[in-house]
Amino acid sequence: MIWFAKNLITYERPRRVIVLHRLAGGEACCLDLLYSFLPHLKDVQVEAVTVADDEVLVKARTRGVEASCRACGVPSSRVHSRYRRQLRDLACAGRPLQVELEVRRFFCVNGSCESETFAEQVPGLTQWHQHRTPLLRGLLETVALALAGRAGSRLAAALGVTASKDTLIRLIRALPDPEIKQVTVLGVDDFAKRRGHSYATILIDMGSRRPIDVLDGRTGEVLAQWLRERPGVEVICRDRAGGYAEGAREGAPEATQIADRWHLWNNLCVAVENTVRAHRADLREPEPEHQALVEEPAPMPVQLESLTAIRTRERHAAVHTLIAEGKNHTQICQILGLTDKTIRKFRSATTAEELINGPRHSIRQIDQHAPYLHQRWNEGVHDAAQLHAEITARGYGGSKRSVRRFVLPLRPYQQVADLPAPPPTVREATRWITSDPDHLTTDEATKLAQLKARSARLTSLAGYVADFAQMMTNRTGTQHLEGWLTDIETGDFPALHSLARGIRRDQNAVTNGLTSAHSSGAVEGNVCRIKHLKRQMFGRANLDLLRKRVLLSH
Repeated sequence: MIWFAKNLITYERPRRVIVLHRLAGGEACCLDLLYSFLPHLKDVQVEAVTVADDEVLVKARTRGVEASCRACGVPSSRVHSRYRRQLRDLACAGRPLQVELEVRRFFCVNGSCESETFAEQVPGLTQWHQHRTPLLRGLLETVALALAGRAGSRLAAALGVTASKDTLIRLIRALPDPEIKQVTVLGVDDFAKRRGHSYATILIDMGSRRPIDVLDGRTGEVLAQWLRERPGVEVICRDRAGGYAEGAREGAPEATQIADRWHLWNNLCVAVENTVRAHRADLREPEPEHQALVEEPAPMPVQLESLTAIRTRERHAAVHTLIAEGKNHTQICQILGLTDKTIRKFRSATTAEELINGPRHSIRQIDQHAPYLHQRWNEGVHDAAQLHAEITARGYGGSKRSVRRFVLPLRPYQQVADLPAPPPTVREATRWITSDPDHLTTDEATKLAQLKARSARLTSLAGYVADFAQMMTNRTGTQHLEGWLTDIETGDFPALHSLARGIRRDQNAVTNGLTSAHSSGAVEGNVCRIKHLKRQMFGRANLDLLRKRVLLSH
């Protein structure tokens, strides 16, 4: 124990007493050292410090002669009583630190005050109705905002502080919301509280790139109400959602709306994929004029359409029949028993062909070695065991039976045709068309050139994509968007016609997005951060707790 007395300061341990320092005048250098390490104790008189294996206890008392009433602010020096407060403080060298502080209760000398007595407070050390010092509370709030409940409790224990997960969550909920200052450029986007069921809206100050508010719901009225209460927004960066467009027009009619370029490019990529799918016959190379078969094999049976394709055609027909009968979106969902997203997909498709990817062939492991097997068969190697040994050396991990089944249809022939290269998939062709040519490999660039050489429609589609990419990169939407839309509308691509109609409905915002330097990049980054926070809390928190962490965890 370290005693601060008038004559001597000692550190008492079993069987050993260590003299630390003698006092010099009215103050001791040991006290100065203590106050240097614990500056929030400088306004109290430290009487003793007890060091144990599992805790450090500091006994102190207040120094002031008088204190001000909490209710009326009138100072008083009439002491009513004294009592001791137990305060938890930041850990000291890994040990929990507790301050036992003797404080006084004063009489209020103001006769008109409703409080007869009040307790004195020490700035930086005590707070009303708190058993923790402000430093410890600040630490726990920081831990709670970073890690939330269970993980935060484990980290606090490692720091020498005991706090349950419920305590940390209560601390987060007790924090005040940050002040919303004047916002000139506002970013808006939605995120899922529970995907497919409920959503919320996040608002970003694009100047500071920080979230300023989280709203429950993603309707236009929610955004419009917020904008009416906080005028002064000049620019609104948003996605292509019609609800936010309408809310921005109602709440801030003078503000400039900017459609995000990434969403525009994503909409174009979806339209390109649908177009490639509608013309997927162009992905195959034309059949050679002469087959290398010595004898003609028996004709292959006609492959029937898959059950998935049949079901897709039936649902597409049913949805559009109900639309023709005047049913609204909700009624169609209820009648067919399908989800909102599924019905929207069928409504947006002009024909069922846009939703059918064609027959799906399972890719067997042996198919990767089929060209080599055909080559060896033409060289006169017809023994399945030998062929199996050769392709096993090339990385094949299947059985001999699979090789025997593969060569069985080849038995009637001495020579077979070389296998053509498999055609690219719809998504592969879409990626080649929508990628920067400098980012394609040599093989991919060659395949794309071959694809464009044998398909005038895909060549025209690639030209539309290249023009839009150049317009988006060079920010020349004001000069070139109208001409690009006109070319699209006069073309023969229904999926691009749908894209053009959507852009026409929001053409001013799209033009601004393809011209202005503003974008929704900061908004999308914060949405990704929200997803991380949701995973930390395992979806068990309400929106109020998630909102606090989003706004305060920067």
